Amino acid sequence: MNTSLGQPDALVIVIFAFFILLSLAITYWAARRTRSTEQFYTAGGKLSGLENGLALAGDFMSASAFLGASGLVAISGFDGMLYAIGGMVGGPILVCLIAEPLREIGKYTFSDVVAYRLQQNPVRIAAAISSLVVTGCYLVAQMVGAGYLIRLLFGLRYELAILIIGIIMLMIVLFGGMIATSWIQIIKATLMIAGSTILTALILARFGFNPLKLFDAAARMNGAGVLGPGGFVSHPLDSVSLGLALMFGTSGLPHILMRFYTVPDSRTARTSVSYAVAFMGYFHLLVFVLGFGAMVILGRDVILRADPGGNMAAPLLAAVVGGRAFLGFIAAVAFATILAVVSGLALSGAAALSHDIWVSAIRGGKASEHEQLWVARGATALLASLAVVLGITFKGQNVANMVGLAFAVAASANFPTLVLAIYWRRLTTAGALASMILGTVGAILLILLSPTVQIDVLKHQTAWFSLRNPAIATMPISFLAGICVSLARPERSAEAGFLKLEKRIHR
Repeated sequence: MNTSLGQPDALVIVIFAFFILLSLAITYWAARRTRSTEQFYTAGGKLSGLENGLALAGDFMSASAFLGASGLVAISGFDGMLYAIGGMVGGPILVCLIAEPLREIGKYTFSDVVAYRLQQNPVRIAAAISSLVVTGCYLVAQMVGAGYLIRLLFGLRYELAILIIGIIMLMIVLFGGMIATSWIQIIKATLMIAGSTILTALILARFGFNPLKLFDAAARMNGAGVLGPGGFVSHPLDSVSLGLALMFGTSGLPHILMRFYTVPDSRTARTSVSYAVAFMGYFHLLVFVLGFGAMVILGRDVILRADPGGNMAAPLLAAVVGGRAFLGFIAAVAFATILAVVSGLALSGAAALSHDIWVSAIRGGKASEHEQLWVARGATALLASLAVVLGITFKGQNVANMVGLAFAVAASANFPTLVLAIYWRRLTTAGALASMILGTVGAILLILLSPTVQIDVLKHQTAWFSLRNPAIATMPISFLAGICVSLARPERSAEAGFLKLEKRIHR
């Protein structure tokens, strides 16, 4: 099938340029309103529940969801949906366990909550390191998706495409901060839902608007196995482990947790999650149809030729069923999606470096407003450079798979410590450090020993650790480490601080 992609096209370039100019215009508007660290990190806490809900949903409508998950469904069938719905399932956990305490206690990062009743410096440094690891894994996924998208549309070298997205991301965060990031998220989430709805309708029109006929066609072409589990995640324990990572890792993602500081109060924080889950649920139903539509209409060979990771299934499908103009729209929205998500990730990474390490740990909270802003912007530049390097290094990987690894680290390092800090009186500084360090190191080590790295990246025949996602092993280790070390090394001040924490939450 000839999709006529990879060559410059005037119409696609015009549509693409419009979205880039729109993003830069929003950045310019936001830059004039970003004068303090509070505005830079949290948009001044002025977003409404609907606005933050759309922005929060936009964080999940990322390259991993639209490009990666649809590609996994197209290549592997049913298993691709595991990556699509994980964040949505984590929504109720966010509402019930995390949203209100985080908004009431924290300021910019989740480490504000963990360090509230513990020793500040060691906890903040450990939390910043785990946050940067999660951010790095997530950034890789978005950058890989962006690189292939631009290469597919314009025939540019992958490395040049990665450099372009890195420069634009740097401009958005450096000048617009959270205000620009949030409004780009809100606009692109609205357009992403609209574009995916239209694309789904064009697919279903070929099958009499009957999804069952689409699934039957997929089964006839590729076997009935594509409609059941086992196409990508073959081991039952791997499915459980992946589910745990996606469900609980949502509550440990730094760029998601920062969103609860962009609203005025805890009630609005809960409301925003409710909106986000509704938008995400609808969108991920569409992703399922997009994946099977690409499987049937394009075929796996066409998808894999465009990108070994399968990430270009949705744009290729848009070109075939909607023409060049629609391809330009879908690709531009996908690019805006990546821009918004990498900007949010860079912002959360910058907060970890500047707020947690520089301002709190090194400067003892005594840095001036001007100094904090400059350090935050310097950290953003550093992370943008790192994102470019990582995006080039991990060329060819499926972006949804890479995001699954970010969720594994978040579920293993950040979530257990955050829950223990909020709900367990006897957590100590040593226990929190043990939980975060073992969760982070354990997750990274098992990922390096897993088939994802040993077989897919290094091309070895076997892997030391059989599961692709380590959360089922590392989450219990992190919880146990925090509990056992805390019991072995009690800390009176931490228990006394827990009473202050409870009063502040309930007040």
